[in-house]
Amino acid sequence: MLLTPARKLGKQFVNPVPTSAGGFSVMIKVAPRFIFKGAAQSPKFPLGPFRTDPKIFASRPRSGLRITWMGHSTSLIEIDGIRLLIDPVWEERAGPVKWAGPKRFFAPPIALKDLPAIDAVLISHDHYDHLGADTIRSLVTLPQLHNARWITSLGVETILQGLGVEPARCTALNWTEDVTIGSVTITALPARHFSGRGLFNRFETLWASFALIGPHHRAYYGADSGEWDGFTEIGKQFGPFDLSMLEIGASDPLWPDVHMGPDGAVRSFRALGGHGMLMPIHWGLFDLAFHTWTQPIERVLAARDLSIWSPTPGIPSVVVAGEEIRSDWWRQEQI
Repeated sequence: MLLTPARKLGKQFVNPVPTSAGGFSVMIKVAPRFIFKGAAQSPKFPLGPFRTDPKIFASRPRSGLRITWMGHSTSLIEIDGIRLLIDPVWEERAGPVKWAGPKRFFAPPIALKDLPAIDAVLISHDHYDHLGADTIRSLVTLPQLHNARWITSLGVETILQGLGVEPARCTALNWTEDVTIGSVTITALPARHFSGRGLFNRFETLWASFALIGPHHRAYYGADSGEWDGFTEIGKQFGPFDLSMLEIGASDPLWPDVHMGPDGAVRSFRALGGHGMLMPIHWGLFDLAFHTWTQPIERVLAARDLSIWSPTPGIPSVVVAGEEIRSDWWRQEQI
């Protein structure tokens, strides 16, 4: 059995299978590559603007499942009557300070104040490209989130509470634990990754993927993960999924265990059972690796016998069985 609660060695959580997350030796190899990075890692011209029409949220999705992808791993998911905001990052940069770190390729499609009522905010882990501190501070002040639950992985609740989230509204899950919001059960599941918002606290909070199971739809949010055999078990126990959201960007041969990349996403989708559609995430917004910024989506779209659901950022898009979306918004700078 691979789907078991996370365990600790001392203060650090342990991955579900042996995993190398890179250390000082990798940093030494990476430094020169960062210094001499090519321009193709970022768009040559400004992207967008992308705009979300808030009036669309006044009506429920006709299929019962609708996703508004904000870029990278941030999405607003409407599933079987509830709204989940996943890994919200509205910051200009994904980093600990406002003046440094990877800068976003395009502005957020919607202002935080224009979001609809949210039932729950889901935070997969504490990395800066998944947990924006200023975003959290703003969200807790919004009336449309006054009744929202905050769901996260073990240890991350301390960060959220430090940013203003009320402890009584915060639920921290270990792998295999779940919480029910409305008619949807959210189960935290293992992922092959790591955590830490500094150099000296890696692995001290937990990271997770999540199964979203409603009475009519099933979705899987893979968050950040390398490939591993647990995907087969996840698919068997929690699938078949209508949509599997898997990361495709920020991969490199130096860290294959913790980021699966586009080819790994295709394999992982098939390991999950290959049902429904693959939604590529974790790409198109931040420069976090050395591949060209369009390489992940190009490779996924080139895969054979694969149903892809890849919408334009900011456009509320209804998920309908068998109806692919292959938006070419990312070609905009080439037009």
